[in-house]
Amino acid sequence: MTVVVLMGVAGCGKTTVGQAVAAELGWAFQEGDALHPPANVAKMAGGTPLTDDDRWPWLRIIAGVIDGWQAEGRSGVVTCSALKRAYRDVLVGARADVRLVYLRGEQAVIAERMAGRTGHFMPPALLDSQFATLQEPDADERAVVMDIGPPAAAVAARVIAALKGAACDAPAARG
Repeated sequence: MTVVVLMGVAGCGKTTVGQAVAAELGWAFQEGDALHPPANVAKMAGGTPLTDDDRWPWLRIIAGVIDGWQAEGRSGVVTCSALKRAYRDVLVGARADVRLVYLRGEQAVIAERMAGRTGHFMPPALLDSQFATLQEPDADERAVVMDIGPPAAAVAARVIAALKGAACDAPAARG
């Protein structure tokens, strides 16, 4: 049983890559943004970045999904920006069978992608705040780090290969 927390700033492709990984592996999938309380969604949609106080309840909800999958012995992929180490500590913490996958990309590339997407509450104007908040994973977090430059299907294939090829205690895979 493995749970993957797919992290990165808004617009990096978490949903697209996460759905592809979960579908290919036959795992459960949970879009972390769907778990935001309505007040968080309204705040972001209005162009205001979330604070830590806004994020803690949401992170605990996501951690509950992870714990539920673990209790059921189910593997799954959950998306979450998980921008700070403290947030990742809530989601991964001491859970040995939870893997962190970080989708890394240049801000200009992500901004271009966000400008072209529709139907999402997160406006491109908040991307600067996402990068300002981002603390990239440290080596001890054992993150699988993937460049988002290739097409999403290729990124998903590389994530799957890294997950299949790396034990939970292996050094971080770099893509």
